[in-house]
Amino acid sequence: MAILRDRKTYREKIMRALYEAAEGDRLLGIDGAKLRNDLGIPEQDMAAACTYLAGEGWVVVDWARGNTPAMITLTHQGIRRMEAEEEGRG
Repeated sequence: MAILRDRKTYREKIMRALYEAAEGDRLLGIDGAKLRNDLGIPEQDMAAACTYLAGEGWVVVDWARGNTPAMITLTHQGIRRMEAEEEGRG
């Protein structure tokens, strides 16, 4: 399992990738395995990050066998979080 700094980085990478791919549309999801490969996140850490993000209410995860995220989708709260972050960067 990754250290705290890495876990936070993984979560942010996932959120950014989902937000950019979905372009603010919460109906568009991303294949979990593809996202994990694209971001280079270890499988166990990907599952942990998705569990955390879902617990915060920022994503919805459809799980496959072996505790693997099959599809990940931003929630309305997740989009709002990313928009606020984007506005903060100005």
